[in-house]
Amino acid sequence: MNGIWKRYPDGFEAVKNVDLDIKDGEFMILVGPSGCGKSTALRMIAGLEDITEGDLIIGGERVNELAPRDRDIAMVFQNYALYPHMTVRDNMGFALKLSKVDKGVIDQKVNEAAKILDLDQHLERKPANLSGGQRQRVAMGRAIVRDPKVFLMDEPLSNLDAKLRVQMRTEVSRIQRRLGTTMVYVTHDQTEAMTLGDRVAVMRAGILQQVDTPAHLYEEPSNLFVAGFIGSPSMNFLPGRLEGDTVKTPFGDAQLPDKLRSRMESNGGGGRGGRDVIVGMRPEHFEDAAVEEHSMPNRLHFRVKVDVVESMGSEKYVYFDVETDHIDSAELTELAADAGMEDLPSHGGGEQVVARLSADSKASPGEEVELVLDTSQIKLFSAEDGRSLVAPTS
Repeated sequence: MNGIWKRYPDGFEAVKNVDLDIKDGEFMILVGPSGCGKSTALRMIAGLEDITEGDLIIGGERVNELAPRDRDIAMVFQNYALYPHMTVRDNMGFALKLSKVDKGVIDQKVNEAAKILDLDQHLERKPANLSGGQRQRVAMGRAIVRDPKVFLMDEPLSNLDAKLRVQMRTEVSRIQRRLGTTMVYVTHDQTEAMTLGDRVAVMRAGILQQVDTPAHLYEEPSNLFVAGFIGSPSMNFLPGRLEGDTVKTPFGDAQLPDKLRSRMESNGGGGRGGRDVIVGMRPEHFEDAAVEEHSMPNRLHFRVKVDVVESMGSEKYVYFDVETDHIDSAELTELAADAGMEDLPSHGGGEQVVARLSADSKASPGEEVELVLDTSQIKLFSAEDGRSLVAPTS
């Protein structure tokens, strides 16, 4: 995708100047909040939306004006789109039948796809007699039999229950690696994005924010939005003040490690004068001082009063409030709206923080606990534009 735009007649721009190079055989994820333009981008690849500006190249050929059927792509939709009166076999082979492919070839391709998808014993059944996961596999089988250049998937698992989604995630990944076909997969679920993709493209308001491997997105987000969208529970953000080599946080003063300091200098974020920053802290970088070994460098100790404890079995999520100024940021406001949290009551003028602690932690609601923050893992963002001050330069 070279400089792709989607502009509607009323002037609304759904996709803005997107440059995205997807390698042959790659599993690329498009992720972002509702309305960010990810499904529109996918539909432009499919030919279901006209491209206002830019070039779409598939297999070295510009395909902007090609009809969907001539692009050699196969799309799997959220709602399965199966024919209820047809058997599984007929649903899977229908596109080949329309293309007047020989019946023997159709049967061979359907049988091969059914074996990959574990649908052998369901070929003569109709969709109404299948579970949600089986129906989704039939929809995938219909795409597989066409042997396209590219698979496009638009939130294919969103109609499934939580447990089945996890199972189907594994299936999708296994099938893609077995077939080796390029796949572009749209999802709103950042857990799906992080577990499925070779690379992930994060979108916001029609603009590509960052494209990278899941691990690098998580460890080195380029801005506030990516940092807050990737990770569960999401990153905590608190206002801070950077003065020389020290960042002042609501928990206390932290000395910047050499790695972060050198990155800031190379990014133009250093300097002797003080500046306001936004400090990002992931929940897993907190520890309970009474449980974990904390005689390590770059550790900041502080005490807080626990508000809520969620026991997850293998770990605990501990929520507490911090008295501090509110951060005024468009990125954080959008993240809160996407999570349905924009209308929640404020926490007495402060901010809520979540820490992911060991299951051995004795933290309990209403009680004080001593926590330790690994300050070598904090992220610093510009208070003006939300860009990362410590992400490595490319």
